[in-house]
Amino acid sequence: MPGLIGIIRHTLKDENRNAIKAMLKTLMHEKFYTSGSYIEENLGIYIGWTCHEGSFSDCLPIWNEKKDICLFFSGEEYSDGAVIENLKARGHDFHPERAEYLVHLYEEDGMGFLEKLNGSFRGLLVDRREPKAVLFNDRYGLGRLYCHEDDDGFYFSSEAKALLKVFPKLRQLDYSSLGELFSCGCVLENRTLFPGVSLIPGGSSWTFFPHRPVVKESYFNRERWESLPRLVDSEYAARLKDTFGRIVPRYFRGKERIGMSLTGGIDTRMIMAWSPAHPFKVPCYTFGGMYRDCADVKIAREVAIVCQQHHETIGLNKRFFSEFPALAKKSVYYSDGTMDVSGAVELFVNRMAREIAPVRLTGNYGDQLLRGVIGFKPGRLQGDIFSADFAPSVRSGIHAYAEMARNPPVSFFAFKQLPWYHYGRLSVELTQVTMRSPFLDNDLVALAYQAPAEHAGNNAGSLRLIADGDPALSGIATDRGVVLRPVPIANKVRRLCREFMIKAEYAYDYGMPQWLARVDRFLAPLHLEKVFLGRHKFYHFRAWYRGELAQYVRDVLLDPRTRARPYLRGRQLEEVVMNHLEGRRNYTQEIHWLLTSELIQRHLIEKM
Repeated sequence: MPGLIGIIRHTLKDENRNAIKAMLKTLMHEKFYTSGSYIEENLGIYIGWTCHEGSFSDCLPIWNEKKDICLFFSGEEYSDGAVIENLKARGHDFHPERAEYLVHLYEEDGMGFLEKLNGSFRGLLVDRREPKAVLFNDRYGLGRLYCHEDDDGFYFSSEAKALLKVFPKLRQLDYSSLGELFSCGCVLENRTLFPGVSLIPGGSSWTFFPHRPVVKESYFNRERWESLPRLVDSEYAARLKDTFGRIVPRYFRGKERIGMSLTGGIDTRMIMAWSPAHPFKVPCYTFGGMYRDCADVKIAREVAIVCQQHHETIGLNKRFFSEFPALAKKSVYYSDGTMDVSGAVELFVNRMAREIAPVRLTGNYGDQLLRGVIGFKPGRLQGDIFSADFAPSVRSGIHAYAEMARNPPVSFFAFKQLPWYHYGRLSVELTQVTMRSPFLDNDLVALAYQAPAEHAGNNAGSLRLIADGDPALSGIATDRGVVLRPVPIANKVRRLCREFMIKAEYAYDYGMPQWLARVDRFLAPLHLEKVFLGRHKFYHFRAWYRGELAQYVRDVLLDPRTRARPYLRGRQLEEVVMNHLEGRRNYTQEIHWLLTSELIQRHLIEKM
């Protein structure tokens, strides 16, 4: 994905130059990436970058007029338009639709400019006047920065593999972190899968002066938000309407074409209700499956018609199965092991999304931010597949999660769940498209801390917001049958039917209980998957691991190299695989993470 790499070291100049070249190659995932490098030997700074061609950050390096301040910025920033107008009024010259204005914001506000930044990003500021360099990221840490330090210098990258490339000693697995990956689906507390590689916390500004230790500071303290008072319902509703209506246009700005990733849910509907887009200027699309048009596709078409926008379905097809081995490998490799092999689906559909528009606008995170939905919970993998020495590391991940979950709900989402759990999928998506979601806007996140307690799990406020923005959209039921002003009996029947089908599909897919798996084995000739699958989800790995992907699962997981991994029990691993492939049990999640851990081992540890 687009990002930055850097070395801050005053010795071994030739080695630094060669290392930057090698690191940069590991980030060049697609032909539409641009790249470059810059060296400031007096400060011991060696930096490289990759960008999507034509994107907000595709203007590096960014200099001020005097050429004594330089900025390297990766990501996007959604300032209020007044910020840009004020800079113009002060005589600064820049392209308003690119990151060029940010260096002038630093000129005017000093390091205080970081608190004004709004978005997901990472950057390095070089100020020749002092002289110093400042490494920073967004307040949530979604603009990920991996780092490694030794006695000679400091090294950073937006992707861990760049550090693994030039430091062979780092190519090993931290088994405590691997245990958390198996139990929680991510590594916790700003650690990584690799010993000696850590994450720079969100909201950091780390300053480097020549021949002095790095000064590690934070520019943002979340306690400022946590101390905000709760609002009563009427005041919160008014503030939410004002805030949402004000921020949504920010995400439609820029010179790149924007596509709306439209679903049948509430959150994309909220965006469309307050969209400033003219008719037929923002193409809409929905990801669909192989069996039928899912609820998302059907409802999104209706929403697009009301909003006078074009709509198309981006569907999985049988080509996905032949490409799955390469896509699964890339999903794990691109994400540094933070995304499991199901990320193959994300690569497949987002490549097609880029053909429609290089920017993908989504309603991601609205459920979590505004309605307190927690989709990040630990789970226990079945099958007794872990070795006696490793099993405690898996269990400790569950205990670590329990401690972490004591955070206030919005803080848990914004500063734990978002940068650690959601990052994996986002990192894969970002290799193909620029992702935008107004639900991460600083103004909206701050307001979420003031929501009345009764708004948790309640759709009413979001539905009212849709009606305020576009009344015509409020009459379309969501994928779960939710509507603002329902006809009581009809709505209840509709919701019960849709909830039943959602649960039935889950029970026939990821969540199939073991007793049902044994029954389903004997019902296989009836092809019941055609009855249940594809109504709400568009990918179905339980069935695929038994069918189209069965040979791939055998080839990877029954390989002697996999069976011999010290953290696994080889015989139990074989039983899990064969029981799933033969339909006696459901081990979909276990196979997900077993495949993922093996691809991490092969492509991030052994083949770098």
